[in-house]
Amino acid sequence: MNNLAELYRKQGKYEAAEPLYVDALAMWKKLLGEEHPDVAQSMNNLAALYYSQGKYEVAEPLYVDALAISKKLLGEEHPDVASSMNNLAELYRKQGKYEAAEPLYVDAIKILETVLGNEHPWTITIRNNYQIMLDKMS
Repeated sequence: MNNLAELYRKQGKYEAAEPLYVDALAMWKKLLGEEHPDVAQSMNNLAALYYSQGKYEVAEPLYVDALAISKKLLGEEHPDVASSMNNLAELYRKQGKYEAAEPLYVDAIKILETVLGNEHPWTITIRNNYQIMLDKMS
Protein backbone atom coordinates (compact mmCIF):
# COMPACT_ATOMS: atom_id res chain seq x y z
CA MET A 1 0.00 0.00 0.00
CA ASN A 2 2.81 2.36 0.89
CA ASN A 3 4.63 1.65 -2.35
CA LEU A 4 1.56 2.23 -4.49
CA ALA A 5 0.77 5.40 -2.56
CA GLU A 6 4.36 6.59 -3.08
CA LEU A 7 4.04 5.97 -6.81
CA TYR A 8 0.82 7.96 -6.92
CA ARG A 9 2.39 10.79 -4.90
CA LYS A 10 5.34 11.00 -7.27
CA GLN A 11 2.91 11.09 -10.20
CA GLY A 12 0.98 13.93 -8.55
CA LYS A 13 -2.08 11.68 -8.02
CA TYR A 14 -2.55 12.93 -4.47
CA GLU A 15 -6.21 11.97 -4.14
CA ALA A 16 -5.35 8.36 -4.99
CA ALA A 17 -2.32 8.31 -2.70
CA GLU A 18 -3.88 9.69 0.48
CA PRO A 19 -6.29 6.86 1.39
CA LEU A 20 -3.55 4.31 0.76
CA TYR A 21 -1.13 6.13 3.06
CA VAL A 22 -3.80 6.59 5.73
CA ASP A 23 -4.83 2.94 5.59
CA ALA A 24 -1.23 1.74 5.64
CA LEU A 25 -0.48 3.87 8.70
CA ALA A 26 -3.56 2.55 10.50
CA MET A 27 -2.59 -1.01 9.62
CA TRP A 28 1.01 -0.57 10.86
CA LYS A 29 -0.26 0.90 14.13
CA LYS A 30 -2.71 -1.96 14.62
CA LEU A 31 -0.17 -4.66 13.80
CA LEU A 32 2.97 -3.18 15.35
CA GLY A 33 1.75 -0.68 17.94
CA GLU A 34 2.09 3.08 18.06
CA GLU A 35 5.88 3.07 18.40
CA HIS A 36 7.65 1.11 15.70
CA PRO A 37 10.12 2.18 12.99
CA ASP A 38 7.64 1.18 10.27
CA VAL A 39 5.00 3.40 11.89
CA ALA A 40 7.45 6.30 11.90
CA GLN A 41 8.27 5.69 8.22
CA SER A 42 4.59 5.53 7.34
CA MET A 43 4.03 8.83 9.18
CA ASN A 44 6.89 10.37 7.19
CA ASN A 45 5.35 9.13 3.96
CA LEU A 46 1.94 10.61 4.75
CA ALA A 47 3.56 13.85 5.87
CA ALA A 48 5.47 13.99 2.58
CA LEU A 49 2.17 13.76 0.73
CA TYR A 50 0.76 16.68 2.68
CA TYR A 51 4.00 18.60 2.21
CA SER A 52 3.73 18.03 -1.56
CA GLN A 53 0.23 19.49 -1.45
CA GLY A 54 1.27 22.52 0.62
CA LYS A 55 -0.75 21.26 3.61
CA TYR A 56 2.04 22.15 6.02
CA GLU A 57 -0.14 22.37 9.12
CA VAL A 58 -1.24 18.76 8.58
CA ALA A 59 2.26 17.52 7.72
CA GLU A 60 4.02 19.06 10.72
CA PRO A 61 2.58 16.91 13.55
CA LEU A 62 3.25 13.77 11.50
CA TYR A 63 6.88 14.78 10.95
CA VAL A 64 7.26 15.70 14.63
CA ASP A 65 5.79 12.39 15.82
CA ALA A 66 7.86 10.38 13.33
CA LEU A 67 11.02 12.08 14.57
CA ALA A 68 10.13 11.41 18.21
CA ILE A 69 9.45 7.73 17.54
CA SER A 70 12.67 7.35 15.55
CA LYS A 71 14.75 9.00 18.27
CA LYS A 72 13.20 6.83 20.96
CA LEU A 73 13.57 3.54 19.10
CA LEU A 74 16.74 4.05 17.08
CA GLY A 75 18.73 6.45 19.24
CA GLU A 76 19.98 9.96 18.62
CA GLU A 77 22.72 8.94 16.18
CA HIS A 78 20.82 6.88 13.59
CA PRO A 79 20.65 7.87 9.90
CA ASP A 80 16.85 7.50 9.93
CA VAL A 81 16.71 10.08 12.72
CA ALA A 82 18.79 12.43 10.58
CA SER A 83 16.43 11.84 7.67
CA SER A 84 13.43 12.69 9.86
CA MET A 85 15.20 15.82 11.07
CA ASN A 86 15.80 16.85 7.46
CA ASN A 87 12.14 16.28 6.57
CA LEU A 88 10.96 18.52 9.38
CA ALA A 89 13.66 21.10 8.62
CA GLU A 90 12.57 21.20 4.98
CA LEU A 91 8.99 21.82 6.09
CA TYR A 92 10.10 24.69 8.31
CA ARG A 93 12.35 26.12 5.59
CA LYS A 94 9.49 26.07 3.12
CA GLN A 95 7.43 28.08 5.62
CA GLY A 96 10.25 30.55 6.27
CA LYS A 97 10.71 29.26 9.84
CA TYR A 98 14.48 29.35 9.56
CA GLU A 99 15.17 29.48 13.30
CA ALA A 100 13.28 26.21 13.75
CA ALA A 101 14.89 24.58 10.71
CA GLU A 102 18.52 25.44 11.39
CA PRO A 103 19.20 23.26 14.46
CA LEU A 104 17.52 20.33 12.76
CA TYR A 105 19.77 20.66 9.71
CA VAL A 106 22.87 21.10 11.86
CA ASP A 107 22.09 18.05 14.00
CA ALA A 108 21.20 15.91 10.98
CA ILE A 109 24.47 16.82 9.26
CA LYS A 110 26.47 16.00 12.40
CA ILE A 111 24.80 12.60 12.68
CA LEU A 112 25.40 11.71 9.06
CA GLU A 113 28.99 12.96 8.99
CA THR A 114 29.71 10.80 12.04
CA VAL A 115 27.84 7.69 10.95
CA LEU A 116 28.07 7.75 7.15
CA GLY A 117 30.88 10.20 6.41
CA ASN A 118 31.22 13.58 4.70
CA GLU A 119 30.85 12.27 1.16
CA HIS A 120 27.80 10.05 1.61
CA PRO A 121 24.90 11.09 -0.66
CA TRP A 122 22.55 11.66 2.31
CA THR A 123 25.12 13.88 4.02
CA ILE A 124 25.61 15.88 0.83
CA THR A 125 21.87 16.22 0.25
CA ILE A 126 21.12 17.54 3.72
CA ARG A 127 24.15 19.84 3.61
CA ASN A 128 22.81 21.20 0.30
CA ASN A 129 19.33 21.66 1.78
CA TYR A 130 20.87 23.61 4.65
CA GLN A 131 22.86 25.75 2.23
CA ILE A 132 19.69 26.57 0.28
CA MET A 133 18.18 27.89 3.49
CA LEU A 134 21.28 29.90 4.34
CA ASP A 135 21.25 31.44 0.86
CA LYS A 136 17.61 32.46 1.31
CA MET A 137 18.43 34.03 4.66
CA SER A 138 21.17 36.25 3.24
